[in-house]
Amino acid sequence: MRDSSRFDALPQRLPDWFRDAPLGIFIHWGAYSVPAWAEPTAELGAVESDLGWFAHNPYAEWYFNTIRIEGSPAAEHHQEVHGGAPYDDFLDQWVPTEFDPAAWADLFRRAGADYVVPTTKHHDGITLWDAPGTGDRNTVQRGPRRDLVGEIARATTDAGLRFGVYYSGGLDWHVRPTDPLVSGDDVGDRLRPRDDEYGTYCSAHVRDLIDRYQPDVFWNDIGWPDENFHFDEGGLGELLEHFYAQRPEGLINDRFAGAHQDFVTTEYQAGEIPEGQPWENCRGIGLSFGYNQVEDASQYMSGAQAVRHVVDAVSKGGRVLLNVGPRADGTLPELQVKALEALGEFMAEHKAHLAGSRGLGELEIPGVSWARAVEQEGTCYVFLSGPQGRVSLSGADLPVGYDWPAEGVEVDLAGEESAPIAVSAPRTAGAAAQG
Repeated sequence: MRDSSRFDALPQRLPDWFRDAPLGIFIHWGAYSVPAWAEPTAELGAVESDLGWFAHNPYAEWYFNTIRIEGSPAAEHHQEVHGGAPYDDFLDQWVPTEFDPAAWADLFRRAGADYVVPTTKHHDGITLWDAPGTGDRNTVQRGPRRDLVGEIARATTDAGLRFGVYYSGGLDWHVRPTDPLVSGDDVGDRLRPRDDEYGTYCSAHVRDLIDRYQPDVFWNDIGWPDENFHFDEGGLGELLEHFYAQRPEGLINDRFAGAHQDFVTTEYQAGEIPEGQPWENCRGIGLSFGYNQVEDASQYMSGAQAVRHVVDAVSKGGRVLLNVGPRADGTLPELQVKALEALGEFMAEHKAHLAGSRGLGELEIPGVSWARAVEQEGTCYVFLSGPQGRVSLSGADLPVGYDWPAEGVEVDLAGEESAPIAVSAPRTAGAAAQG
C-alpha cells in the first residue's frame, strides 16, 4: 500500500549542476539497433489521437512490440527481411565492433552537454549490464559481451560530465509479457504490470545501478508497479531513499506514476510545460530514439533546428535531453553527429549566456521570425533567426526592465536555416534586479 506521507517526506532536489545544465544527451542503444527499423510517421504529440499510432510507431526501440501488431508495416518488414525471427536473435547479432565510448563522450562534451543518460534496460527487458536476475539475457553474457553501462559511465565521468541512468520500470515485455500494446491506455493502465514481485525485480536492478555506477540522474519510464509503492525491503520508497543517500546531488524524473519527482519531463511535442517547476524536454534528433535506418535528412533536425530547440527550452525555464541512437556497431549516424557538432559551435560561444539563466520566453520582433530571450547577471540576451538581411531592433519591445543600447542595434540575419544570433540589452537604469 502506498504510504503517501513517506513519499511526500522524500527530499525534492534541484542541485546547482542540473539548474545550470541547458543540455543533456540521451542514448537509446539496444538489440533493436540491429533491425533498426520503424515507419517514419510523425513526432509524438503531433497527432491528436493515438488511434493507429502504435501500429505505425516511429520509435525503432519499440520494434519488439510493433512487429507483433497484425498488419503493421513493421510486422510485414520483419517477416520479409528477417523471416519472422524471434526478437532475441537480435541480441546475439548485436556486435559493437566500432564502439568507442571515449569518442562519444568527447563529442557530447564538445556539443555543450553537462550530463549523459543511456538506456540501461528498455521495454524489451534486455539489460546493458550484468543485471541481477537476468541470467544470460544481457549484454555481458550475450551479443556485445560487454558491460556497456559501465563503459559509458566511465567515459562520461572521465570527460567531466554527469552520468545518469534510464530504466524502464513500467514495462518489460520479457519478464511480464502481454498482448501487443496498441493504445495509450494499454501502456499507462490496462497492460502495465502492477505486481510487487516485478517491482522488487526492478528495484534490485536499479539498486545495482546505483551501487555500481553512482548515477546522478535516475530517469524512470512508463511508471512503476503499483504494489511496489512501499518502504519495505525491495520497495520503491526504500529504493529512492537509498538513491538520495548515496547520491547527494542526484535527482529523479516524474515518471513514477505520481510517487515522487524532482523535475517534470515532456517528450517531443507531448506534455505540458509546468508552471514554476524545473523541467526537461526529451526527443531524438530524428523521429525515433533508437537508430532507424529508414530516416533521412527530411526527418532529422538540422544543426540550426537543434540549437533553436535548446534555446527555446531554456528561454522557457527548461533544458533538453537530446537523444542519439547509435547503430548496432557502435557508430553514431552522420546526421546526428552533424547536429551535435553544430550545437557545439553555438554552445562554445553562447553556453555561458544560457547556463543558469532565467528564461524570459518568446519575443515578437518585426522582421524576425524567431526570437527568444534569457536573463543572465543583469543582461538580457536575445537570440534571433529570420530571413537573410539587416534588421533594426531599436524599436522592438524587450521584457520589462531592459532596453536596447542608446546607440541602437542593427543585426544581419543569416537566413532561416542558420543558427540564431545573439544580441544583448542591459537592464534599464534604475530597474530593480529580478530573481
